[in-house]
Amino acid sequence: MSAVLPSPTLPPTAPPLKSLLGPKGWSAVMAAVIAITIAAPVLNLLVPQQSAFHLSDYAVSLIGKIMCYAICALAMDLIWGYTGILSLGHGLFFALGGYAMGMYLMRQIGRDGNYQSDLPDFMVFLDWKALPWHWTFSDSFIAQLFFVVAVPGLLAFVFGYFAFRSRIKGVYFSIITQALTYAAMLLFFRNETGFGGNNGFTDFKRLLGITITLPTTRMALFVITGLTLVGFYLLARWLVNTRFGRVLQAVRDAENRVLFCGYDTLWYKLAIWTLSAVMCGIAGALYVPQVGIINPGEMSPAAGIEIAIWTAVGGRATLIGPIVGAFFVNGAKSWFTQAFPEFWLYFLGALFIAVTLFLPDGIVGGVKRLLGKAGKEERA
Repeated sequence: MSAVLPSPTLPPTAPPLKSLLGPKGWSAVMAAVIAITIAAPVLNLLVPQQSAFHLSDYAVSLIGKIMCYAICALAMDLIWGYTGILSLGHGLFFALGGYAMGMYLMRQIGRDGNYQSDLPDFMVFLDWKALPWHWTFSDSFIAQLFFVVAVPGLLAFVFGYFAFRSRIKGVYFSIITQALTYAAMLLFFRNETGFGGNNGFTDFKRLLGITITLPTTRMALFVITGLTLVGFYLLARWLVNTRFGRVLQAVRDAENRVLFCGYDTLWYKLAIWTLSAVMCGIAGALYVPQVGIINPGEMSPAAGIEIAIWTAVGGRATLIGPIVGAFFVNGAKSWFTQAFPEFWLYFLGALFIAVTLFLPDGIVGGVKRLLGKAGKEERA
């Protein structure tokens, strides 16, 4: 008589979303993100420039850019921290979302370009006579928003299906994701693909007919980015506490046992992998109008590695950690490049080494250990 194997003990239902919105559900980090999202427009638009409390345009742009990076780090945490799949290709999904938005912004330039043509300037320079087929819907904001989600999501779904079905995992999966990213970068560098070659897209003028350089436009993009980051954090926090999230963590810890218990891990991994890619695509779409440029450098192998670094520095499988890591690393990078332009790479290298040696669980993990020790000492 064959023995009946018990299924893994998983929570039957997800915690209500309402419980995540209560005061006890908010961490100090997310409270800070919300505070920045609310305060930045006031400090930038209403406080005089000569005031010590004025937030400069540069600071607004930098924080907005880092919030886009934080969304990517959060997406990486879902696939790496909670599922155990290290991807080095998330920079590709970020760039694809950015290019989809960049195509719309290039069409919004209209005849205000240097060549006063309906075609983007780089196409006129290359003597193109008409838009290529993949630019057909580029003048529609709704269509490009669809592509921001659909292109990274579809690519991730197809790639992930064949990779996960073939049981590719570990370092081999990391290598092929980086190879995919590198191949896409080489493709986008070619002028004949219609994506601006090595210069990419830049010199944007308008968004939805509104001048993109207006202070109100910039602040609207900033606030939308902050709210998107908060929304994705809530979604991720809810998701990892569902039955689905528990299965993902079981896959991370012992996938063979999960398979033995009758779970088809392919679809669990594929679902979170696709969601992670879509999150990066949306982050890229928010990044481009704020920074004002998108080029193939955003999908370089180094970009994918950086996303993994932000996640590791902040602390994997914590959700808050990757957000902290994105702000910490990119904030330090910005300060080092200004204060020590000749030595900033050495400082960053030393920073990463120090975190690896002394904070193996990341910044958030280190803080938790310190708080745990302090609590034990108080009880003693």
